Amino acid sequence: MSAYDALLLIAFGGPEQAADVIPFLENVLCGRNVPHERMLEVAEHYQHFGGVSPINRQMRELIPLLDAELRERGPRIPVYWGNRNWHPMLADTLRQMQAAGVRRAAAFVMSAYSSYSGCRQYLEDIARAREAVGSGAPEIDKLRVFYNHPGFIEPVAGYVRDAFGQLPEERRRAAALVYTAHSVPVSMAANSRYEMQLREACRLVSERLNRQDWRLVFQSRSGPPSQPWLGPDIGDSLRELHAAGARDMVVVPIGFISDHMEVLYDLDTEARELCGKLGLNLVRAATVGNHPAFVSMIRELVLERMGELPPRWFGDQGPSHDVCEPECCAPPRRGAR
Repeated sequence: MSAYDALLLIAFGGPEQAADVIPFLENVLCGRNVPHERMLEVAEHYQHFGGVSPINRQMRELIPLLDAELRERGPRIPVYWGNRNWHPMLADTLRQMQAAGVRRAAAFVMSAYSSYSGCRQYLEDIARAREAVGSGAPEIDKLRVFYNHPGFIEPVAGYVRDAFGQLPEERRRAAALVYTAHSVPVSMAANSRYEMQLREACRLVSERLNRQDWRLVFQSRSGPPSQPWLGPDIGDSLRELHAAGARDMVVVPIGFISDHMEVLYDLDTEARELCGKLGLNLVRAATVGNHPAFVSMIRELVLERMGELPPRWFGDQGPSHDVCEPECCAPPRRGAR
């Protein structure tokens, strides 16, 4: 593999002021069968935080950390950033890269798992952005997903350990361990390894904590009630745990890289309020964020793709593939249930 001229970070994007919220959500939901009332409901979630998503802030904090990592350890290439749904938009970033003379870049997507929305849709975003730029647009190689990479698993395990440390020692063993991820339509999950990869990540983290009693639940569904989505829902699971006599629980947003709005609102606000009503003590583990091991992992994945480092992974599933096959993470058929 030839050397890269740059590293491109690609994220979901998020609004940065109240006036951005509706245009941002219209970008997110374009072409999707989501009721207008649901969009307004989600918009209200953002308004609880002044219309500001934490995603862009995390990206701005990540770039200098990653830039320092690359300057110190190589490869010495510039870092760029483009979003799917809000500024800086991906096509604008590719124009900036083209103007700077970048011909080929490795792309790190802020999504640890394979699914249409978390993997293939980003490939489509890249293709559309290159088409918008036109002749001379940089070639972009998307790096593999990293759900079982030590640079992801070890920081998550450390943060879960910290969360258990917030409980009285005599109550830690009895506390429920609950992992949560964004739900997707069942028809979308059927076309990808999303759920399997999530369960493997949960298993790998639990293994490092010497915990065999854990459960994976889902949150933040947005489709019409008639469409089946992955479950169980976190609210239903919290009620079930309460009915079974649980007193404490550690909730781990393993499906999220940073404190997205789904973490701040769906977990820190809604789930915490429900636990308050039920009399449950909820401790939420931190997301991986810009942990030093995570930053180093991004560099490793670039060098791995260049053939200069061997791949690393935990478990027996091996590293994910570098190049997606045409049918990989295919979108669900329109109208599928």
